[in-house]
Amino acid sequence: MKESEVILNEVRAEISKLEKDENELQKDVVDVRHELERIEGIVKSNKLKVKHWKKEMSTLSLTPIDGKETGELTELSPEALKDIDKEGVQYEITVLEEKLAQMKPNMAAIAEYRKKEELYLQRVGELDKITELRDHQRKYFEELRKQRLDEFMAGFSVITNKLKEMYQMITLGGDAELELVDSLDPFSEGIVFSVRPPKKSWKNISNLSGGEKTLSSLALVFALHHYKPTPLYVMDEIDAALDFKNVSIVANYIKERTRNAQFIIISLRNNMFELADRLVGIYKTDNCTKSVTVNPNNLVLPLQEVNANG
Repeated sequence: MKESEVILNEVRAEISKLEKDENELQKDVVDVRHELERIEGIVKSNKLKVKHWKKEMSTLSLTPIDGKETGELTELSPEALKDIDKEGVQYEITVLEEKLAQMKPNMAAIAEYRKKEELYLQRVGELDKITELRDHQRKYFEELRKQRLDEFMAGFSVITNKLKEMYQMITLGGDAELELVDSLDPFSEGIVFSVRPPKKSWKNISNLSGGEKTLSSLALVFALHHYKPTPLYVMDEIDAALDFKNVSIVANYIKERTRNAQFIIISLRNNMFELADRLVGIYKTDNCTKSVTVNPNNLVLPLQEVNANG
C-alpha cells in the first residue's frame, strides 16, 4: 500500500512538472506571437513608407530657372545604393540643410508662383467665357425687350382705335381713350382708361356709374377680341346695370359680330337671352336644383307658323 502511494505521488509530481512546462511553453508561445505581430506591424509600416516615398519620388522634378541649365534626376540601382555611405550622405544632407536655413530661401516660391499663374490663367479664361455669355444674353434680352415693346405698341394702337369704334357704336356717340402713363416705359406705370359718355365730360373709368362701367368694359373686351380673338367667353350678368336699349345693342353685337367665338352669358333679361342659340334654364323644385336646355329656334318657328295661319 505504501509502495502504490509512492508511485502515485511520483506520477502526480511528474504531471505537475509537465503542467508547469506546458504553462512555460504557452507563455513562450504568447511572447512569440506578440513579437511576430510587432514585427509584422513594422514590416507593414515599412511597406507603407516605401510606397509613400516612391510616390513622393515620382513627383520630384527640377524647377527650371531662367538663364540656367537644369539636369535630370537620376535613379540609382540597388547595387549602387549598397556602395553609398549612408552616414556620409546624411552628413552632407545635414550640412546643406544648415546652409539653406542660413540663406532662408523659399524653395516653394517658384512652384507656388507657377501654380498661382496657372490658376490665374484658368480664372481669366472662365471670366472671358462668362463675359461673352453675359454680353450675348444681354443682347438677346435687349432684342426681346425691343420686340415686346414693338409688339405691345402695335397692339396698343390697334386696340385703342378699335376701342373708340366699339364704344361709339355701343353708346351711340360716346368716346373712349387708352393712354400710357409713361410713354417711354409703358410697362412700369400702366394704362389709364378714360371715357366720355354721350353728352358728358371725360372721366376715368373708376368714376363712372355701374351701367357706364359695364359699357366701357364691354367695349374694351370687344376691342381685345378684335385684336386677338378668344374662342370662349363666360360673362356673368353683364346686362344687370344696363337699360333695355343698351342690352339690345350689346346682345345684337355679340350675336352678329362675334361669330368666331362662343359666349356663355348668365342673364335675366329677355332681350339678351332671346337672341341665344341655346338656352339653359336653372330652377329649383322640392329643394333640388334642376336644369333644362331649350333651342329657341324650335320655339320660334312654330309660333311664326301659327301667326301666319291667323
